[in-house]
Amino acid sequence: MRAGAVSRLLPGWGVFRSYDRSWLKGDLVAGVVLTALLIPAGMGYAEVAGLPPVTGLYATVIPLLVYAVVGPSRILVLGPDSSLAPIIAASIIPLAAFDAERVALAGVLAIEVGLILVIGGLLKLGFVTDLLSKPIRIGYLNGIALVVILSQLPKLLGFSVDGDSVLEEATGIVTAIGAGETRALPSAIGVTCLVTIFALRLWRRAIPGVLIAVVGAIAVVGAFGWSDDLPVVGAMPRGLPSPSLEGITVDDVISLIGPAVGIALIAFADTSVLSRTFAARAGDTVDGSQEMSAIGTANIATGFLSGFAISASSSRTPVAEQAGAKTQLAAVVGALLIIVFIFAAPGVTAYLPSAALAAVVIAAAISLIDISGIVKLFRANWVEGALSVAAFLGVALIGVLEGILIAIGLSFIAFVNLAWRPYRTELGRVPGLRGYHDVTRYPTAERIEGVLIVRFDAALFFANGGIFDDFVRGKVREARSAGRRVHTVIVAAEPIVDIDATAVDELVELDDYLRSHGITLILAEMKDPVREQLRRYDLRIDGKPRFDDSRFAPTTGAKIDEITGTWRSDIDPTEPGPRDAGEEWRNGSPDDDRQL
Repeated sequence: MRAGAVSRLLPGWGVFRSYDRSWLKGDLVAGVVLTALLIPAGMGYAEVAGLPPVTGLYATVIPLLVYAVVGPSRILVLGPDSSLAPIIAASIIPLAAFDAERVALAGVLAIEVGLILVIGGLLKLGFVTDLLSKPIRIGYLNGIALVVILSQLPKLLGFSVDGDSVLEEATGIVTAIGAGETRALPSAIGVTCLVTIFALRLWRRAIPGVLIAVVGAIAVVGAFGWSDDLPVVGAMPRGLPSPSLEGITVDDVISLIGPAVGIALIAFADTSVLSRTFAARAGDTVDGSQEMSAIGTANIATGFLSGFAISASSSRTPVAEQAGAKTQLAAVVGALLIIVFIFAAPGVTAYLPSAALAAVVIAAAISLIDISGIVKLFRANWVEGALSVAAFLGVALIGVLEGILIAIGLSFIAFVNLAWRPYRTELGRVPGLRGYHDVTRYPTAERIEGVLIVRFDAALFFANGGIFDDFVRGKVREARSAGRRVHTVIVAAEPIVDIDATAVDELVELDDYLRSHGITLILAEMKDPVREQLRRYDLRIDGKPRFDDSRFAPTTGAKIDEITGTWRSDIDPTEPGPRDAGEEWRNGSPDDDRQL
């Protein structure tokens, strides 16, 4: 196999072969800085997923090393993620009560996620992430933030609650606080850590607040001997990750397929956005399908070695970039330092308060909250704002995976509604302004004597063909009721990008209706592929083609000039429009009439 082919298959090898020594310092520094975030974040998200904290370290080390070889992005940081951990917990906790069983189930889930992503990458299915539109992602992340915060708040304050839903957990927390169940020592440590993290974010972002909070909490607990007086994470087992898939049944594998699909979709959606963003900053490009396969491979590897499903990190990747990371070596350094930690100082976490770890997770969850994003969506498009709120409520009140599926379903409904009932309007001539424009938005728009100009902003298909027909007929009746004589209907057809057999039948019925009233139907600016498609239906009337060349016009303005016998006098004919002026004159008009 040629070196170029190997580099395409294993991008990390290509970077190694062309590595510039000037990158080394940045990669080493970034690796050290990353480690300070990778350890507490990995352990914290493992607890959110209902797993032992050490599995979070395994789910950090393995993906970083694997992706460094097969991943196309140079600085993307993989690992446990706040958006996936609640889904993992919701998927495995109902199936197992003990840690060993949960670790095995989480491993199987990660393997299934990885297989789905690898197959998707091979089949070039990266487009499926479009199902998670921006409104859904905003609402989903806000819902995740609420779920995570409520799950960690009791640990932060030193008590525990039982609840099967967000409402039950919230009620339990309020009741516990009201009953005075909070413990002073864990609460003091947790709140102090939380304040430290946010204070350093606001004051000096270059100082790793998470590291300061965690190290400080460990030092205080160790110095005062408080490890027996409050919940602590406990010492990590010394050793490398190993396979932990014992006891898995076929029923377990089948029951996890649904969650695996949802996690795979979310993991790649988040990863692809990050990957493209950081690649663009560096002047690079990333192949989406290769990215999908790389994330899948990393998930399969961590699933076999006591880890759980992972994706790219939107918090740790920017840290790597800001710390000077140039290549995958930064992630490798971070992974190796975690291994050193596991072997050299696993007992340190025996002094790490659970409240401090909860503060780390809550701080990360708070950063996911985007209220202003929802407000902006409502201002721009209330439907998208409503979709975002639906995603939030679905995740928060029904369940993480169920909420996502509900939001995707609502997105499909919104899309179908948009295509089924698109924007449609009558057009008129606005003095001094090129083109023909919406008469409802331009009160000064003038109608052309004897001509009705309409626009339908969607492809014509079985669901909206009848609406198109009814719309045009309604406009004709409206014009005649107003005393206007109509002899020509012009459809500004540029937005019509497709037409199916059912819609063609509706178009024929409309044409027959207009003919019976002495009105000619003209299709202006119709794209050539749609025009050719219409001709392939071989529509005839009295043995002649129903829609011959006389029924089409290059532009609305060209047809209006032909009908009126004059050019527009309210604009400068020598001023070039959006199209080439020569083309306009060839069409018989100096006016470009595409709907802008």
